[in-house]
Amino acid sequence: MGPERHGGGRVPVLRDEWREPLRAQRDPLAEQPGRVRSNRDEHKRWRKQTWIGRFVSTYGWRAYALPFLVVLTVVVIYQTITGTSAPQALEEEGPVQGPPTIGVPSTSIIGAPPKGLTEFDANLPTGILPQGGPFTEAGARTWHIVPGALPQVGQGTTKVFTYTVEVEDGVDTTSFGGDEGFARMVGETLANPKSWTHNPQFAFTRVDAASGVEPDFRVSLTSPMTIRDGCGYDIQLEASCYNPAFDGQPRVFINEARWVRGAVPFQGDIGSYRQYVINHEVGHAIGYQRHEQCAENGALAPIMMQQTFSTNNNDAARFDPGTVTPDNLTCRFNPWPYPIA
Repeated sequence: MGPERHGGGRVPVLRDEWREPLRAQRDPLAEQPGRVRSNRDEHKRWRKQTWIGRFVSTYGWRAYALPFLVVLTVVVIYQTITGTSAPQALEEEGPVQGPPTIGVPSTSIIGAPPKGLTEFDANLPTGILPQGGPFTEAGARTWHIVPGALPQVGQGTTKVFTYTVEVEDGVDTTSFGGDEGFARMVGETLANPKSWTHNPQFAFTRVDAASGVEPDFRVSLTSPMTIRDGCGYDIQLEASCYNPAFDGQPRVFINEARWVRGAVPFQGDIGSYRQYVINHEVGHAIGYQRHEQCAENGALAPIMMQQTFSTNNNDAARFDPGTVTPDNLTCRFNPWPYPIA
């Protein structure tokens, strides 16, 4: 499959009580009123003082503050150059799991509910498919590539991923902008600065049949019945997933039923849900294999949390008991890896 991310020293406030007292222009205790008092004794003391003493006498409290300000300035410059200022907020850091396993061969389906989980209530309120528009229940189990290529987005210091956008034959896309409408949503989501390319490791290039390039993965809008074949259906909930070896091809399965109707945790925000499911499943394709759980009550959910089913850890632990701890924390839905980018 964001958000969202400082430092430096504080200049001390020079308080009023540190200010130098005013000096009288005339000596009120002079022996002879009207005559200016001789300063010869002061000249003698001045000659006897060291240069440090003369500096302090001349500049008062400023002589003590100046070295501190010099040191403070050096520290600020050092932090600016080296980037050792205060860390960014958690919501800006993106996925909390370790580095992605880029390029590691795998045949395991990622994102589907675990097999063999028999003690699960498929009527989980947040996991059911919401009411909404029509979708194609079963397609032809073959796909056509949507024409159109896009230039690279992102730096790609570690990997430039190539991908195609595909639609299963037999799926009717007219209600949401046609094949091109689906392809546009995929491309715009992956090009968004809050998506994966916020991390300079990643870049994406969309290719098509005319490009003659074998893609790293295929983002495929797919009917629910074919999804069951590609993702499994041990838990009777409509899901999407990443299958790295479906008929010998790495395929990001996007469930058309979810594309049309979204998910309960997204509270009817279909656009945000579509961005989420693209970012989440592509996240698996680029190497983020594990799911995350809600880390703080009321915070934005991590992009690798299975938000399609729930943003509450108690619910998530029921369909992913090996990963999620049931601690009753609930997050807010979030479609982006770097939501405050």
